[in-house]
Amino acid sequence: MRVVVLGAGFGGLELTTTLSEEFGDTVDIVLIDREDGFIFGFSKLDVMFGRATPDAVFHRYADITKPGVKVVTAEITAIDPESKRVDTTEGTFDADILVIALGADVHPEATPGLLDGGHEFYTAGSAFSLPEVLENFEGGRVVIAVTSLPFKCPPAPSEAALLMHDFLTERDRRGRSQIALVTPQPAPIPPSPDTSAALLAAFAERDISFVPNRALTSVDAARHVARFDDGSEMPYDLLFGIPVHRVPAVVAEAGLAVDGWVPVHPLTLETSFPGVFAIGDVTSAGTPKAGVFAERHGETAAARIAATLRSQAETAEYDGKGMCYIQMGRDQVARVNVEFTPGAPQPVVGFFDEPTMQLAADKAEFGRSRALRWFGTN
Repeated sequence: MRVVVLGAGFGGLELTTTLSEEFGDTVDIVLIDREDGFIFGFSKLDVMFGRATPDAVFHRYADITKPGVKVVTAEITAIDPESKRVDTTEGTFDADILVIALGADVHPEATPGLLDGGHEFYTAGSAFSLPEVLENFEGGRVVIAVTSLPFKCPPAPSEAALLMHDFLTERDRRGRSQIALVTPQPAPIPPSPDTSAALLAAFAERDISFVPNRALTSVDAARHVARFDDGSEMPYDLLFGIPVHRVPAVVAEAGLAVDGWVPVHPLTLETSFPGVFAIGDVTSAGTPKAGVFAERHGETAAARIAATLRSQAETAEYDGKGMCYIQMGRDQVARVNVEFTPGAPQPVVGFFDEPTMQLAADKAEFGRSRALRWFGTN
């Protein structure tokens, strides 16, 4: 029996680890990713603001030595969900069970002028180049703007604004600077009103402008002006755009996407193709595009695959639960816990935990425990 997993993010790593723990080398598990290693999303902000180095946050896939798991570094060139066959730059792989965990690709080039006049921090290459940009920034108008919905890690733009305030304050540049966060959303974290209220209070305390219901559509690099979908403009000296997110092209070409993303059964994460699961950001499962939800998807899909391998009834169901840590600045971290009804757009419950140093320690442990579980490293 061969399980082929496309994508080694939160969902793919959790799924392969769970299956390896239960079945060892009695099951052939192939994990395919185009990158050499994994970086937690929140680590990009740490590197961007000079709080960590790229080497310290990079986890090599070569360190994965789990029984039954073969890691293949390759570009996926074609997916046939009917035959469960995958073509890659390292050959063709046939699966008995196929898992699509390829996440969402970002496209800064889709916003005219963004690459010429601004920056993005959602890819490692860009985020890791930003410490020098920030150190050379002597102050001025900082604009953080979201281009479209949905986007990965919904708290990240708010975190960037708060960390920017700290960064400029520590360097005595805040007094000659303005910070604005612009988003098409009506609130910083719409699924959790308490979290949104706490972020808005933090913005007000730090004199950070929050502009809702407005999306970045283009950038005039020559004039240093950001343009928005309501026809308004905003001048800037330093611009960070959260890029357009799309399903990977190879997934769309395979006929797996509907209305932009891969539809799945909200409880089982199965696609319309027998023996093919989709988990994490690549799906339209109804939960935010964030690693903790992808990890939970991976747990559910792994449990259902394990039941199949044991010739048992598949009873595991996705519960819609998730938790996100939020960097609130001043070295403090808050937390939001939400529970969605699978398939429904709004959460049933959403609880906000006020920022504390203890939650900052909890977040560090969150990353450490997963690095140890998935890679065997601290």
